[in-house]
Amino acid sequence: MTTTFLLVRHAAHDNLGSYLAGRTMDVSLGSDGRQQAGLLAERLTRVKVDAIHTSPRKRTQETARAIGAARGLLRIEIDDALDEVDFGHWAGESFETLDIDPLWRRWNAVRSLARTAGGETMLDVEKRVMELIETLEEKRRDETILLVSHAEVIKAAVCHVLGLPANASERFEIAPASVSRIVVGEWGAKILNLNERV
Repeated sequence: MTTTFLLVRHAAHDNLGSYLAGRTMDVSLGSDGRQQAGLLAERLTRVKVDAIHTSPRKRTQETARAIGAARGLLRIEIDDALDEVDFGHWAGESFETLDIDPLWRRWNAVRSLARTAGGETMLDVEKRVMELIETLEEKRRDETILLVSHAEVIKAAVCHVLGLPANASERFEIAPASVSRIVVGEWGAKILNLNERV
């Protein structure tokens, strides 16, 4: 028996790539993001989904609701384990400002060792997301669970499954509104698809 996890990165918010949204609560999907979420929801109607879990952030919930509405799934679980990395006071800062912060540069250079301004490491992120996956796998065997989260959280899960260090997360992309598929069974876990886009 196996459990399939569809790891979905939220669709785009306005000014994606210009500032670090982090755990800023009021970041909603932009017009492009709403269109992405709609296309993603339409595409995922062809895939079996038994449950949807999402990060507490507005942009992930909006993405999850679009997917759920297209499927007639009205119940969406909000799960802190899927939350964005705790970037502390870095959240909301422009990347231009962050690039002159030596701690930000260190975190990007050696994510397996460095902590964010909020005190979280990528190993902390990996631990929380993998504990959720393990818990859901035990409870929901032979089901497909859709997890709507953030790029770094999905990267942490992928690195864990592939046995890669946290620093390897910069070697692959997790785009907005992309889907990565992991299957988990008694024999372990494997990646079936990575960063599929609408």
